Amino acid sequence: MQVPGGEYLVFGLLTVLFGSLTVKYVRRLATLARTLRRGARTAGECVRVETEPYNRSDAKRHFFAFRTADGTEVEFEDLAGWGMKTGSPVTVTYDPENPRKTATIAGRGSWSPVLQCTALMAGCGMATIGFTTVLLFNVFGGQ
Repeated sequence: MQVPGGEYLVFGLLTVLFGSLTVKYVRRLATLARTLRRGARTAGECVRVETEPYNRSDAKRHFFAFRTADGTEVEFEDLAGWGMKTGSPVTVTYDPENPRKTATIAGRGSWSPVLQCTALMAGCGMATIGFTTVLLFNVFGGQ
């Protein structure tokens, strides 16, 4: 069964989905850059590593913890390299005005969050361009 205009809906939804993911990663990359330039640095550690469902070895979530200058304990999730294990020491950079939303382990010796975020942004951006191109081709000249 074919729904009239169904392909427009599918490609439109895919464009919106990947477009919103692109915006998310662009904003995260801008936050990382700003934090790395002006943020405070402190010692932290990896407090846990969670494996994603279905036990895919390449899908892990890394959680880190540190104390701000005023003693507040902060836990956050960040992208990390494959070798990161629970208890691994890290250097955390954060904006003292908003440590929970800006904390990152990116910096000297750990560029993984920046590189992974850049790769995700580029991949989602290319998917957005591709789906937009197919959608426009179908709308304006695909017959």
